[in-house]
Amino acid sequence: MSGTGTIYGVGLGPGDPDLMSVKAHRLVSNATDIAYFRKSGRRGRARTSVDGLLRADVHEFAMEYPVTTEIPLDDPAYAATLKAFYEDCVEKLLAMVRAGRNVVVLCEGDPFFYGSFMHLHSRLLGHCPVEVVPGITGMSACWTATGQPITYGDDVLCVLAGTLDEESLVARMREADALVVMKLGRNLPKVRRALERAGLAERAFYVAYGAMPQQQVMPLSQKETDDAPYFSMIIVHGQGRRP
Repeated sequence: MSGTGTIYGVGLGPGDPDLMSVKAHRLVSNATDIAYFRKSGRRGRARTSVDGLLRADVHEFAMEYPVTTEIPLDDPAYAATLKAFYEDCVEKLLAMVRAGRNVVVLCEGDPFFYGSFMHLHSRLLGHCPVEVVPGITGMSACWTATGQPITYGDDVLCVLAGTLDEESLVARMREADALVVMKLGRNLPKVRRALERAGLAERAFYVAYGAMPQQQVMPLSQKETDDAPYFSMIIVHGQGRRP
């Protein structure tokens, strides 16, 4: 190990500051150095979530994604571009650690659940101390927003990415008792078709911005448009064994 600082990957939860853990709150409010991902020209959801919590003298390192949807996900250029981006971020973080600084990396939801931090984590291990602080996931906030338990008894919960091809979505949906579909965006029409083919469309809920001020919850059948923001999911509740 080189350097004396530590990298903290801190889960901020789904967006409501009241749903942040005590440990996360302590680390964020005491941090002298923070880092966070964002799109170019945006503040970023992670950074916005900690408004009012930071020290006046905090040093901020904004890691701006070089691409989002400009390059198709299956294009080798997409992976190559992000690989170089993550490696550059790691070098800058390591320089801060080697200077004896502790860095809190702000992570939406949980750092190890579909988060960008995991791509830093794998590159940081062995080079500096790294501590991960778990957070409430966005999917937990979304199923709670529906007012119904996601699973009962022996229900099997399946979490799917909407980026999967339609046939894969249908096959996995048919095997699940309860279901969460993430990464909707432009994939919502495909996910709708898959839910219909799997016989789950009538049980499906659409939730956007769970636990945030602009939260939206409705049966998917009532959603007339196919637009879906990044912070949106499909929830299908289990119907399993109950006493």
